[in-house]
Amino acid sequence: METLIQAHDLTKLYRMGDETVHALDGVSFVIPRGDYCAIVGPSGSGKSTLMNIIGGLDKPSGGSIVIDGADIGALDDTGLATFRNRTIGFVFQSFNLLARQTALENVELPMIYAGVDPKERVARAAELLDRVGLGKRMDHRPNQLSGGQQQRVAIARALAGRPALLLGDEPTGALDTQTGKDIMALFDELNHEGVTIVLVTHDHDVAARAKRTIEMRDGKIVSDKQNVRTAA
Repeated sequence: METLIQAHDLTKLYRMGDETVHALDGVSFVIPRGDYCAIVGPSGSGKSTLMNIIGGLDKPSGGSIVIDGADIGALDDTGLATFRNRTIGFVFQSFNLLARQTALENVELPMIYAGVDPKERVARAAELLDRVGLGKRMDHRPNQLSGGQQQRVAIARALAGRPALLLGDEPTGALDTQTGKDIMALFDELNHEGVTIVLVTHDHDVAARAKRTIEMRDGKIVSDKQNVRTAA
């Protein structure tokens, strides 16, 4: 199976006064293209730091991480920004939608940055909103949508650039239980269609939906196992 992410001996150090904190301490793993992986662990385990490095939002202090053929630790800020826009779709707990823009306009944003032709981006945004069940809500602004609907808009936006990798940072954290299950069912469908997904979550029910769970503690991977998946 083709490798999408290969991390080797990642470290991340922070200075806190006179103390050096090892947020990541020798982390290595491989994620094949098409995988569906949940990263779990207690607060301070390093999972959010790892997510930020995978997403190109932060750089490791040592080690290497190659995603879709790019050594992202070696990229400058401009190169990282280009890499993120072309390769990664982000889904956040807080949705991060622009309040004054419609659902359609929010989904168009990554394609505007990528220089996609206006007619093409409108058509693709509409197609994606229909894909996530919001075909009739394209002209609604975020305050006219429920939390679950806003997260669906965020997922459509994350898919707009046809990314190689979809990253979710606590994607159900702001949702009620049933809406969270609905969003996870959508992630299941996307993965079944071939989208590679990596989620950070504190919710073990969410993690159980993934094919694989990486557990972190004190900046290290303490467990990396395949999940036995059951119908939700």
